[in-house]
Amino acid sequence: MFEVLNHIDQQFFIAINSGMQNSFLDMVCPIIRNQKTWYLLYALIIFFLYKKFKINSLWILLSAVVLVLISDQLSANLIKNLVQRIRPCNNPSMQSQIHLLVNCGKGYSFVSAHATNHFAIAVFMMLFFKEYKKWLFPIALLWASAIAFSQVYVGVHYPFDVIAGALLGTTLGYFAQQIIQQKIQQQA
Repeated sequence: MFEVLNHIDQQFFIAINSGMQNSFLDMVCPIIRNQKTWYLLYALIIFFLYKKFKINSLWILLSAVVLVLISDQLSANLIKNLVQRIRPCNNPSMQSQIHLLVNCGKGYSFVSAHATNHFAIAVFMMLFFKEYKKWLFPIALLWASAIAFSQVYVGVHYPFDVIAGALLGTTLGYFAQQIIQQKIQQQA
């Protein structure tokens, strides 16, 4: 069963990484997956949190930092070291089929920490801004999805890695937001 899933995952990887290859995505995907690209967005989130929540924004920001630390440690250290799935760019049987656009890294592949962290933050933040859900929810999910897709496109993760990371991050973001929302309501 695992071999069948692995084969399907590898075929999806090849379809995205090699099959979708074009100069536009070659240029954009390495930028999208780079966390420095999003520093201005993070600053804007902090600004809007403060405008909306005033003193409670400190709780939310501290919680967001803790959320990222937990999601990163859970995905990058615990799960990856338990599963020990080799990255596609380090898999000798796939070397001839990979279009690698960034440094492969030496770490394991499953689950994608990029996907986990960005979905956790996207879900966590969008739940605090529910009144803007008509436009914010699609943008936040598109943002996290673009980062996850880019991980596959640049050659460092399989699709199932980013799907599992997205599910894990969504779950972590949801529960973290629920906990902090209760704390804020108790203080009010």
